[in-house]
Amino acid sequence: MKFRVALLGAGNVAWNLAPALEDAGHEITEVYARTLRQAEEITERVYSARPTNDLDFSESRAEIFILALSDDALSEVADQVILPEGSLLVHTSGTVPLEVLDYSSASYTGVFYPLQSFTKGKKVDFEEVPLVLESEDEETLQKLKKFAKSISPMVSTMGSKDRKALHVAAVFASNFTNHMLRIAEEIMHRQGLDKDLLKPLIIESISKSLQLGAKRAQTGPALREDMETLEEQHRFLSYNPQLAEIYRLISQDIMDS
Repeated sequence: MKFRVALLGAGNVAWNLAPALEDAGHEITEVYARTLRQAEEITERVYSARPTNDLDFSESRAEIFILALSDDALSEVADQVILPEGSLLVHTSGTVPLEVLDYSSASYTGVFYPLQSFTKGKKVDFEEVPLVLESEDEETLQKLKKFAKSISPMVSTMGSKDRKALHVAAVFASNFTNHMLRIAEEIMHRQGLDKDLLKPLIIESISKSLQLGAKRAQTGPALREDMETLEEQHRFLSYNPQLAEIYRLISQDIMDS
């Protein structure tokens, strides 16, 4: 089943989602952004979508309207957008509850949350992206499932509470992990060392964690409770007290786990 879709938002999610939907045979009818230029950044990636900075979609041919916006913008845009009768409005947030759409003009509402990190300029293969769905209406949920399965085989449903827990776990697994890698790069740079030396270790660590489970894959001085090494490395980081404290807290948490 193919759908006509309007995207509201021109950020990282929309940049990746628009061509993925079109490749699956869906039609992107409009892309909304606060400025036309922002909307055009997305419409240029698909065949015939119309860029717009107007939230009046009353004459749109779209059946599904996707709010691909920052969490703090969802409520305002959902309340202001004017939708045609029978429309389905979904948001793509991992943390915002479904209820944020309760006062919208949509006939049906839901959640269409892609569990992945998106960046403009870096294409993501949606066949490897889990899509998490939610709706209080069973018919709407079945429609969303058909829609989601057209771009990914990994489709699941869960309530807002579980989705929030999933998103928190994803922050630890992705955002915090990436931040640790950034810290490692900065330490290497400070010493004049090539950060690429860490690549084989990073790849092996992630691979082993996925294969064995993170608890079994854990190694290092904190796990061994090697206090001498821990204290020495903590002293090394004394040039940056905040970094030293991060090291201390994480090492302690590893020892306590």
